[in-house]
Amino acid sequence: MTAHDLEPTPAVLQCAPPDDNRRVAPRRKVLKAGTIEFAGGAIPCTVRSLSASGAAIEVNTPLWFPDRFVLAVDGERHPCRIVWRREKRLGLAFE
Repeated sequence: MTAHDLEPTPAVLQCAPPDDNRRVAPRRKVLKAGTIEFAGGAIPCTVRSLSASGAAIEVNTPLWFPDRFVLAVDGERHPCRIVWRREKRLGLAFE
């Protein structure tokens, strides 16, 4: 082990979306309207990619929302949790 191995990883890399090799299921790129639903509110979002195990979404609001919520898209509701964040983009894992 070298001193380089002990250096912390920059935060920007820790928050980056996973590469396709680490995903449970392949995602397909989409452009769909969705809704983040949670107790006390709902926020519109844009679904950018979707798979059986998760999604990547984009939010245009600075409002707070919880780490776990329901993503509503195409008439389906998916309980999910946030697994990464990058600016207005969020990576979600369905539960």
